[in-house]
Amino acid sequence: MVSKSEPWYIHAALYVVIAILIVILVKVAIIDPKDVVESERYYKTETRLRMKNIKEAEILYQKKFGRFSGSLDTLINFVKNDPMVDSVENAFDSLSMRAANPFAKLSNGEFTPDSLYRTPKSYSRFILQIDNTIKADTVVDRRGRLIRIDSTRVHGTKYYLEDPDGYGTIGSLDDDALKNTSSWE
Repeated sequence: MVSKSEPWYIHAALYVVIAILIVILVKVAIIDPKDVVESERYYKTETRLRMKNIKEAEILYQKKFGRFSGSLDTLINFVKNDPMVDSVENAFDSLSMRAANPFAKLSNGEFTPDSLYRTPKSYSRFILQIDNTIKADTVVDRRGRLIRIDSTRVHGTKYYLEDPDGYGTIGSLDDDALKNTSSWE
């Protein structure tokens, strides 16, 4: 028996299907993961720059008002409109003659206060909290009898800043040692 050979166009169609599958495999296995890694690197860097700028704004706010701000709106309004912030941004270090601007430039090359509201990945607002505790102090006489309990409300001595996308935190509401400390440093 003589077997029939298959028509040439079936082989050509199979070669085209194989070529298309190879292209799809290369895209899925090599190109797409590289894009994902690059975008994650951008989001992490940009988020941490914004959080660092919020930390610097909190430090300036605390220098002026003696406590930290618990509101991003108040803090960003302070950065935009306060003359103290403007003078610090435009100051120069007298020894090195470098700008003493505490705010880092973002990935686009400039610092804008409105960028501090939201994360670049999900556009969610950063989570900012300050401490609000009551400190109690007991007063006793010489015989050990309780005379009174004095209580003092402490507000804004510590703050906690968190990225809702999970790229880090700054500060702590519980630990003074972590004041102004970034989780990635």
